Amino acid sequence: MVGLKVGPIFYKVGTGDLLHSFFSSIAYNLEDNKWGAKFPFIMKELYAKELSVEDIPQAVKEINLIRETFKDYAPNCVIWDIENLEKRPPWGDDIAAHITSLSNYFHTSEGQDLFETFLKALETAAIIKKVLKIKSL
Repeated sequence: MVGLKVGPIFYKVGTGDLLHSFFSSIAYNLEDNKWGAKFPFIMKELYAKELSVEDIPQAVKEINLIRETFKDYAPNCVIWDIENLEKRPPWGDDIAAHITSLSNYFHTSEGQDLFETFLKALETAAIIKKVLKIKSL
């Protein structure tokens, strides 16, 4: 189980593969396969280490822009693993009818929209003034 950790608070995401797919889809589709080229706070700071409190406003802008831009990408544009583009999600193309684009493709293991989970974690980090990290339990 991986998630977003803010101080003592842990927001569950799900498997490491799912979270890696989220970041892989961003890098491949929105950054021309150049990890962090357009979204450095989410793709470099948060993914590689941690996001500082000072960088939260920029990260919120990035998440919102990613979500908005993903509306133009069909669900079959998902990248499960940027290091192995042949790899597909375990469920293949068998997805719920309400999933219409990459903007609503990613959900946590508890069924929450992953973008909303990111925004909630970012908001919490800003309020309690703690760094945001990706953590594996």
